[in-house]
Amino acid sequence: MKKKLLYIFFLAGLIGFAQDTPASFSLNEAVEWGMNYNRTLKRATIEVQKAHKEKWKTLSIGFPQINANLIYQNNIEQPVSLIPAQFFGGQAGEFAEVIFGTKQTAIGTVELNQLIFDGTYVVGVQGIRHFIETAENVLEKTQIEVKKAIVTSYVNALVARESLAVLKKNAHALEKNIEEAHQLYKNGFTEEETVEQLRLTLSSLNSQIRYLSKSTDLANNVFKLLLGIELTENFDFSNSLEELATLHLLEEDPTASYENNIDIRLAENELTSEGFLYRLERAKGLPSFSAFLNGSYMGNNDEFDFTNSSQKWFGSSAFGFKLRVPIFSSFGRMASAQKAKLSVLQAETKLIEVKAQIYVDWQNALNNYALAKEEHATALENLSLAERIEKKNTTKFFEGLSGSFDLRQAQLQLYQAQQNAIQGMRNVILEKTILDTIINNVQ
Repeated sequence: MKKKLLYIFFLAGLIGFAQDTPASFSLNEAVEWGMNYNRTLKRATIEVQKAHKEKWKTLSIGFPQINANLIYQNNIEQPVSLIPAQFFGGQAGEFAEVIFGTKQTAIGTVELNQLIFDGTYVVGVQGIRHFIETAENVLEKTQIEVKKAIVTSYVNALVARESLAVLKKNAHALEKNIEEAHQLYKNGFTEEETVEQLRLTLSSLNSQIRYLSKSTDLANNVFKLLLGIELTENFDFSNSLEELATLHLLEEDPTASYENNIDIRLAENELTSEGFLYRLERAKGLPSFSAFLNGSYMGNNDEFDFTNSSQKWFGSSAFGFKLRVPIFSSFGRMASAQKAKLSVLQAETKLIEVKAQIYVDWQNALNNYALAKEEHATALENLSLAERIEKKNTTKFFEGLSGSFDLRQAQLQLYQAQQNAIQGMRNVILEKTILDTIINNVQ
């Protein structure tokens, strides 16, 4: 019974901590969910945390460093020294074999080191804030790209679903037309070719339906991956394509410029980083100054009796300073500094290029968004015309005033207009998203 209770509490804990997938997602809810659970974004967040740890790692170099060493040495065969034998009363020219020291030695040492000045450390400390800022900008770049990907995936899933729904509706209506045409053919009011023309259209529709059914599943899986949801989870979309297109059309045209683009800021970060690296290479030619304090105890014995209280230990300690002055490196430091300076020039050129490219992308995005709005309005007008034309041709066909070829052409024209209208709504949303991405305004 006790084991059963523990098992129940364990399951309750899992349920309590598990994140339940909502039954449906609006676009805003999907973006918010992705900001919390997208796996790529989680990795980028960890990189920022690592940058903060790197900050303390760098700062710690200038703080006191304490190390302890314990050395035990057992001279299996002690070295023999030769000393003139006459020192011990022997004959001149002969040598006496003497062993110095004990067979076993133990030494314990504690040393404290304190860096007083080092040019590379100064540059490193100055670059800490910039290093963290760069990591945060990379995180922001990832957030923007993930938001854009979620919006694109959400819209693509809606496009696949709505296209499939339209095709199924068309197929259902066409099946009724085939049934009616077949009855006319049986009664001798039309030719068999008429029915075959309609069946040809239906066959094409069914092929598209099968393709879009698989595309819908694929679009849903891509969306799940972006949100960090298991592929076996099921949910619905609470926004429709038309609703999202209308919302994007009602928004005021963005007035912000491209100067706040994240790629420009990253290029500026890179230029600053190269500047720090150049300063770091130059700082390597400066002297470094440090202080040390150490103390040690040494014990000697022919047997391992270091744990006995009778063991004698001899202590020593020292305090001092260490000055390191780089004098000549066979022009290695000069070459490294010159290379770093060239990297600065590369970063400057890249920043100019990135600004120019973003400006071109911004202008292109403005034009594409304006064109998408115009094409959307045109697609809706064409859809209304195609619906009326198809309806008139259907009426004429069953009244015997037109042939099956004219009806099929009207139907194909309608189907294309329907897909154009769906693509028009998609383009409005995605072109607006691309524009918002460039001006760093993805909501």
